[in-house]
Amino acid sequence: MTRLAGLKLEISESLVLQDSDGIVEVLTRLSALGVQLGLDDFGMGYSALSLLQKLPVQTLKIDRSFVSGLQQSGNVEIVRAILSLAAGLAMDVTAEGVETAEQAARLKDLACEFGQGFYFYKPLTGDRAGAVLREHTFPIAAQPV
Repeated sequence: MTRLAGLKLEISESLVLQDSDGIVEVLTRLSALGVQLGLDDFGMGYSALSLLQKLPVQTLKIDRSFVSGLQQSGNVEIVRAILSLAAGLAMDVTAEGVETAEQAARLKDLACEFGQGFYFYKPLTGDRAGAVLREHTFPIAAQPV
């Protein structure tokens, strides 16, 4: 059987809720092939927490709306709760939409390991992305915060 250990797919939370049994089956088969799976936009849908026990995902991606509102205590508590939930389930967390040094610092204070957004890189063309990957040894999609 072919191993796909270098491949990481992101699945939106709303997609999982549409056909949970079918999605769980497909994701389980992909995971068995070595594909790493992430649950994108976590917290924006209906967040079927019971599904997290069934899904073979390794990463939760905190939706950008929570990151952009980190100056509000309610959003901080939501991010903190997602980080705690992920830690309890042995999952990584990536915060989406990190656009400022202040957001990156706040996420670091909250012990969020990874962030993605314009603060790290603006969108790149294919040629420029290849050049950046050759120039650096770190992943650009999920930067340490």
